[in-house]
Amino acid sequence: QVQLVESGGGLVQPGGSLRLSCAASGSIRSIRAMAWYRQAPGKQREMVASTGSDSTDYADSVKGRFTISRDNAKNTVSLHMNSLQPEDTAVYYCNALLKRTGLTYYGYYWGQGTQVTVSS
Repeated sequence: QVQLVESGGGLVQPGGSLRLSCAASGSIRSIRAMAWYRQAPGKQREMVASTGSDSTDYADSVKGRFTISRDNAKNTVSLHMNSLQPEDTAVYYCNALLKRTGLTYYGYYWGQGTQVTVSS
């Protein structure tokens, strides 16, 4: 059993900052990559930022404003969000590509999501 638990969402004014955190726990053998996605009302879920063993990627809309960081020893990933705008309002989801103990293949796992609202 694997759990991804997000924290750090909330209400922030335009131009403000927030830090999201995600911790993966359970029967994890190895994590290949971790990422953050978001889904705004009426829109499809989109990748915001991802980090693998040797690469980091960002959506064009957040480049220069958001930073993803990962602690491999603790199986955690964070998303530092600066210069937040109303269009960043969404539910943010943590995602991990990992291998469970006793299995030979990798699978994608999701957290339950955390709401980020940018409004004055």
